[in-house]
Amino acid sequence: MTDKAPNLYVELSLLGLLALLWGSSYLFVNVAVQTISPITLGAIRVSIAALMLGAILVFRRVSLPRDPAVWGQLFWQSLFASTGAWTVLAWGQQYVDSALAAVLNSTSPIWVLVYTLLFFRAENPGLRKAMGALVGLAGVILIIGTDAISGIGQQVWGQLAVLSGAMMYGAAAIYGRRFHHLPNIVTAAATMFWSVVVLVPASFIFEAPLSITPSKESVLAALCLSVFSTGLALQLYFRLLKTLGSLGVTSQAYLRSGVGVLLGIIVLGETLSPAVALGIGVAVFGVLLINWPSRSKAAAHSL
Repeated sequence: MTDKAPNLYVELSLLGLLALLWGSSYLFVNVAVQTISPITLGAIRVSIAALMLGAILVFRRVSLPRDPAVWGQLFWQSLFASTGAWTVLAWGQQYVDSALAAVLNSTSPIWVLVYTLLFFRAENPGLRKAMGALVGLAGVILIIGTDAISGIGQQVWGQLAVLSGAMMYGAAAIYGRRFHHLPNIVTAAATMFWSVVVLVPASFIFEAPLSITPSKESVLAALCLSVFSTGLALQLYFRLLKTLGSLGVTSQAYLRSGVGVLLGIIVLGETLSPAVALGIGVAVFGVLLINWPSRSKAAAHSL
């Protein structure tokens, strides 16, 4: 007998929810940083998320790992997925146009593909998934506008920083597969605990978190960022990493730009141009190419 296969439609719906949670984080950050400095915001974000996830652990009576080696691995996962990636992205976006930064930040599925082909040759992703990664990126470029890539080669260090953030997200998706034996809540909570260890001291070293006077809007945005775009999102992320795999879970990067457009339409009353609508369709098609199971796999699950 084989384990029951996850419902693809459920997993794709959760992937869309993850894209919504992480896509909306840009809105929350933009509001929060108006009165909260960036590193302090990061420290607040991970601290609240860690408290939330820790409370869930206690409520469910789930234990954390006791093996120091596992905690060492969880530190690297935290570095790739949060503290390191967030830091280089924040630095790079100071010097890179936001449209180009969005394109570069959406390349994490490409990097998963590259890492797999270079270092995990036994795990051939297949032509369809590879095409999906390229099609999805093309959709993002259409959504944001082809003019966005015209700035490639300018402000090189900033662009490399943003690109390295996407590379770290790709590495996190592959490295995170080693935690398949841990409950999703444990992996999510442990990575946030490590982020607290890094970002809270950093906020006191480089900023003055106790002297800030945040507005009500910034506080609310920081709370939403912490609970929804971090705590809840991380649990979804580690679940989808098990069900859709590294390339599948990073494919939500192609949906984030569409989420931003839809939020602009709903919140700001913006209009949807034909080119952007086409881009959203192309991005969704790329995500389906990546995540739709092959006939042989579908047949195996039906046995």
